[in-house]
Amino acid sequence: MEGLWENGPAVGGADTWLGVGRLGMLAKRIIPCLDVDKGRVVKGVKFFDHVDAGGVAECALRYEAQGADELVFYDITASHEERELTLEVLRGASEAVFMPLTVGGGIRTIEDVRLMLNNGADKVSINTAAVLDQSLIRRSALRFGSQCIVLAIDANRVEREGKEHWEVYINGGRTGTGIGVMDWVRKGVRDGAGEIVLNVMNADGTKAGYDLEMTAAVSSEVDVPVVASGGAGTLEDMYAVLTSGEADAALAASIFHFGEHTIGEVKGYLHGRGVPVRMDCQEVGVG
Repeated sequence: MEGLWENGPAVGGADTWLGVGRLGMLAKRIIPCLDVDKGRVVKGVKFFDHVDAGGVAECALRYEAQGADELVFYDITASHEERELTLEVLRGASEAVFMPLTVGGGIRTIEDVRLMLNNGADKVSINTAAVLDQSLIRRSALRFGSQCIVLAIDANRVEREGKEHWEVYINGGRTGTGIGVMDWVRKGVRDGAGEIVLNVMNADGTKAGYDLEMTAAVSSEVDVPVVASGGAGTLEDMYAVLTSGEADAALAASIFHFGEHTIGEVKGYLHGRGVPVRMDCQEVGVG
């Protein structure tokens, strides 16, 4: 065997971490996102102007204590030279917490996917490499199972000849591809991606709210979970994207990293408005 995750099941695992809320509905997930640069958590606005937000293990422990459903971390400056650092950070986080971990950044090959899974990741998020090698999602899903392969999309609203287009960007949001978001989502799911993370660049880090229109369009197009990313600033923003935006999960960074809200506050607010979330029985008043 090449590794622990070789030849995993091809389907059926995407719902493993969803949980079940009240009335038998699938619970909506709240997921902190750690953008990692050289082992430190950072946060920027529209992918740039990053500021330090703490250590990875420190943030992971804090969010697990608050009740996060999962943790996502992206090595935003990943390169082959930094691969060992990425693995060290991943191992440290996976040893510190029990919640599922998704890792992305610099994933280029099947071997990269295997390394991440064998060093503590539960899911691997693929973005740029999925565009550059358009067989990578399919080959990864076949090898390791759809349940651990995530297609991450950096989407940008761009205008050409007086018409708006939703375009896929790569290389940390620096390079347009000319690929339409909806076409790319459909292909990713056909190829076996078990989850979509939709990060709308125009909203990223602005705290002005998620892009509800694009999120709802993607969510209604596919039958795998869609994680909304980019723009969370208020509790109402989280509620809106999980209801009007039809997302299965809400990913956020700034509002958590800088102490504006805790995971518990978000879940309490959502529960109070009828959104199924996973909470302690005493908190929800059952059992």
